[in-house]
Amino acid sequence: MTQWHLKSKKKTTGGRRTSIRRRDKRLALRGGEFADTRMADAGADEKRAVVKGRGRSVKRKLKVSKFAGVTDPKTSKTVQAEIVSVDENAANRHYKRRNVITKGAIIGVKIGGAEKSAIVTSRPGQQGSVSALLLEEKPAKK
Repeated sequence: MTQWHLKSKKKTTGGRRTSIRRRDKRLALRGGEFADTRMADAGADEKRAVVKGRGRSVKRKLKVSKFAGVTDPKTSKTVQAEIVSVDENAANRHYKRRNVITKGAIIGVKIGGAEKSAIVTSRPGQQGSVSALLLEEKPAKK
């Protein structure tokens, strides 16, 4: 769904609010679609969508992610790890069920054969990749 960032057409008194350039404003300030970045199913590949912006800007939204760049804060080394599960997502409790990855989500990753936990630090729907920081210990599942 698009996001609307303008005032309502109706005033608090009940009257109509109009603008000289209302059509231009509506088109310019309309928000974009939510990328809804998901974890890849078994055997699936990563998917990206190219969205054109105003002027020459182009965004590569990540739709399906299979791997994440996970950084260990102790050693400052980054490895590409396979995403195994979405353990928790503070943005919306239903995202965990749907395996939606957003910034701040806690994901399960497979590093060296062991499953570890990491917190997502990037915005995959806008940046086109999943970056995460390795957590000290795996949080208890609820």
